[in-house]
Amino acid sequence: MDFDRIIDRQNTDSLKYDFIKKWGKPEGVLPLWVADMDFRTPSCVIDALLEKCRHGIFGYSETRNDYYETLRNWFSSRFNWSIRPEWLVKTPGVVFAICTAIRALTDEGDAILVQQPVYSPFFEMILENKRKLVTNQLVYSQGKYSIDFSDFEDKIIKSNAKLFILCSPHNPVGRVWTLEELLRLGEICLKHDVTVVSDEIHADFTYPGHRHLVFADVKPEFSDITVTCTSPTKTFNLAGLHISNIFIANRDIRRKFKKELEKSGHSLSNIMGITACRAAYEGGSNWLIELNKYLSGNLDLLRSFLKQKLPQIKLIEPEGTYLVWLDFSALGLDDKKLEDFILNEAGLWLDSGTMFGIGGEGFQRINIACPRSVLEKALIQLEQAILSRFN
Repeated sequence: MDFDRIIDRQNTDSLKYDFIKKWGKPEGVLPLWVADMDFRTPSCVIDALLEKCRHGIFGYSETRNDYYETLRNWFSSRFNWSIRPEWLVKTPGVVFAICTAIRALTDEGDAILVQQPVYSPFFEMILENKRKLVTNQLVYSQGKYSIDFSDFEDKIIKSNAKLFILCSPHNPVGRVWTLEELLRLGEICLKHDVTVVSDEIHADFTYPGHRHLVFADVKPEFSDITVTCTSPTKTFNLAGLHISNIFIANRDIRRKFKKELEKSGHSLSNIMGITACRAAYEGGSNWLIELNKYLSGNLDLLRSFLKQKLPQIKLIEPEGTYLVWLDFSALGLDDKKLEDFILNEAGLWLDSGTMFGIGGEGFQRINIACPRSVLEKALIQLEQAILSRFN
C-alpha cells in the first residue's frame, strides 16, 4: 500500500504515458488526464493473476457460482444492495455496455437524455448510433452543480426520450447524488416510461460525508427500469483487463440487452478479468480503504495549494471520484488558448472541459490518483506558468 511510490509506466504500452507523441502532445508533458491510476493494484490481485499465469492455460472461460457470490458479498457489504444471479450480464467494459443498451433499447432517431458536462462517450455513442442527443445541462452556481428537474422533465416530454444515461457518481463534476435527487430523477423517468442506464463505475470513491446510493435500489420500482453498470476496473486500476458486471432486473430489458450482446459477437469474458475481479472483491477491501484515505490527502493538498497560491483557479469540491473539476475561467483565456497554456507553458496534460460537452467551457479535469509528489510537482508547474504569464 505504498501509494507514495513512483512507478515508471513508460514502455509498458500505457495509453497515459507511451502515446504522448502520437496524441500530438509536447515531449516531457506530465500526464494527469485519462482515468487510470498510477498505483499498483492490490497484492491479492497480482498473486491471483500470477497463479493463473503459472497454470499456463488460457482457454475459453466462464464464471461459476463463486464469482456471483463474490459480487453479492461486495455490493451487499458496501452498498446494502441485494443482487440476484439472473440479473448479471458480463461485458468487456461499461462503455461497451452503455453502447449495447443504446442499440438494444432504442431505435435510430430516438431521443436519449444526458446531463452535460459529462463523460464524453455518453453523447458520442448516442450520435454514432444515429440517436437524437438531448441535454439536461447541470446547473453550476456558487461552486456546485445541481439538477434542473423542471428542465429534465420538460426535455423528456418534448423529445419523447426513451433512455436516460445517469452518471453516478458524476464524472467530471464530482457529485454524489443524494437520495432526494435520485428519487426525483427516478419518479420522472417512471412517469414518462424512460429506461435508465446508470453508470456507477466510480461508486467506490466517495469522500467523507457522502455515500453512494445504487439508483436501482433507491425505490423498488426503479429496479424494473434500470440497467446498472458496474466494474472493478476503476476501483482497483484494472482497466486493461476489460471486465464489467451489468445488472438488469427486468426480464424483457435483460433479454433485449443479451440479444444485442450476441449480435456484437461477444459471448465469453477475459479469464484475467474474471480472476482479477474475484480477487479484488474478495481481498481488496483494506487496500481500498487506505487508497481512499490517500486520495483524500491528495485532495487536501490540491485544495490548500489552490487557496494559498492559485486563487484564480476554483476547485469544484468533489464528493466522489478521483477526477477533479477545476474552473480556469478567471484566467480570461478562451478554450483553445487555455489548452495551449496548460500543455505548452505548464507542461501538463489534463482533460479539456470542452470534451465533456455543454458547460465545459473554461474548465479542466485533473486526475489526482497519483503519488502526492507527482501532484505537487504538477501544481508547482502550474503556479510557475501562471506567474510567468500573468505577472
